[in-house]
Amino acid sequence: MSAPALEVRCPVPVPDGLLAAFDAYETALLANDVRALDRLFAPGPDTVRGDGRVLLVGHDAIAGFRSGRRVIPTRRVAQLHVRPAGLDAALVMASTVEPATGATGLQTQLWQRIAGEWKVTAAHVTLPGGGKPAAAPPVDPAVWRVVGTPLVPATGNGPLDGTTVAVKDLFDVAGQPVGAGNPAWLVEQEPRSTTAPAVAALLAAGAEITGIARTDEFAYSLAGQNAHYGTAPNPAVPGGIGGGSSGGPASAVALRQVAVGLGTDTAGSIRVPASYQGLVGVRPTYGAVSTAGMLPLAPSFDTVGWLTREVATARRVADVLLAGTATAAHRTLVLPAVEVHAADDVRAACADSRATLAAAGILPATETGDLEPRTLETWFAAFRTVQAFEAWQAHGDWISAHPGALGSDVGGRFAAAATVSADEADEARGVVAEARTRLCALLDGAVLVLPTSRGGAPARNAGAEVVEAERAGTLRLTCLAGLGGLPAVSLPLLRTSDGRPAGLCLVGATGTDLALLDLAATIEGTVR
Repeated sequence: MSAPALEVRCPVPVPDGLLAAFDAYETALLANDVRALDRLFAPGPDTVRGDGRVLLVGHDAIAGFRSGRRVIPTRRVAQLHVRPAGLDAALVMASTVEPATGATGLQTQLWQRIAGEWKVTAAHVTLPGGGKPAAAPPVDPAVWRVVGTPLVPATGNGPLDGTTVAVKDLFDVAGQPVGAGNPAWLVEQEPRSTTAPAVAALLAAGAEITGIARTDEFAYSLAGQNAHYGTAPNPAVPGGIGGGSSGGPASAVALRQVAVGLGTDTAGSIRVPASYQGLVGVRPTYGAVSTAGMLPLAPSFDTVGWLTREVATARRVADVLLAGTATAAHRTLVLPAVEVHAADDVRAACADSRATLAAAGILPATETGDLEPRTLETWFAAFRTVQAFEAWQAHGDWISAHPGALGSDVGGRFAAAATVSADEADEARGVVAEARTRLCALLDGAVLVLPTSRGGAPARNAGAEVVEAERAGTLRLTCLAGLGGLPAVSLPLLRTSDGRPAGLCLVGATGTDLALLDLAATIEGTVR
């Protein structure tokens, strides 16, 4: 071992290679060598890590949690106890101490020899507490603004009994201010006196609010990167962005810290994080769920949406928030002029999945729509114009009074929005109305099946050209639901050529939300 003062206690000889593996783990931990730590944890969905507050299940979830860590441990191991369980497994318990404070902690790991290499398959960490009961681990500020146990308890009983929820920091929650992803805005806000109807409905149905989760500034981004609070981890793609603007709720769901992430979707802010993080994302029919008590971005397109790990939970939320009957589609619509904006590997995966589901009789007969590329570009430009104009109308006065308060990416977006005139917005609204009429006709009795996003999650350090290409392609895929006021469900069914998740999106006619979720459940049950 590298630390000569370390005392190792074991009633029998320590299995060969175990202490070297433990030493490699400690070295990587203190150096914050994320790649080495990822290699030392066993791959697959059964590896677990807990710390007294959060239980992470699966290598991807653990790696994602670690990728967002901001506090690097400084403690050293004081004593090590090893209890072999055969030749290829051992329980390792380490007492730790913080050199600066003398506070002690405990680390327990189950190591197993897999294909000749020692790997951690289960771990639990008790943080140093100076002899006092261990404190809860620090809240990741990139994911959460505030958390509780719970923050807000349920107000009733119903189909969501015991369901934990992360609420995007755009909704009114009584007793809490709305932060909107910007610290300068937050310090000026008073606690709200009432709770947004959508949030109140979940509480009345038995759900509890674990905390208020981060948003991109004023929800005007699809990246999930916040210049002030950082980038929330993406457990499905360690080192990748998580997607936004509902990135905080999405990460909380993907990290299994909550069951439901309540967010918003204007141009894809539910569907894109779902696609990047391998989640189920639901954007309901425009106007089907009240947006009262929700900070707006572009009221012509804003919707309340939610993220879950499986369709069944998404359907329970829908049963609380939505009304109506389920009317199944009788044809599957394909729009090549739209799909061309997906990357080649994702477009091919979508086509394969669609064909497989149709051949199995799960999707109805397929037909190709006649939407032209030029028409899509006209619609897209109108969507962006109206969105920008309304975003500036909603927040322009505050932004003008607080120069420099926004990060460069969102700030640049708002600067462009400030140049859109009322006449330009009115002309664009006419195009949007035409698009909505056309889309409603195309989707009558149909379900549109297409990729949710252009590709998988870009790397956090991806160049500006890569990020912009992803954003531009994705927006042309996601804007249709916004233009048409249509419901959409993103399912984690596709993969890029290098293994990153990507969503398969189902878009239905207005009011067919429940039927869309029923179809999603059938697809999920078949695939899984």
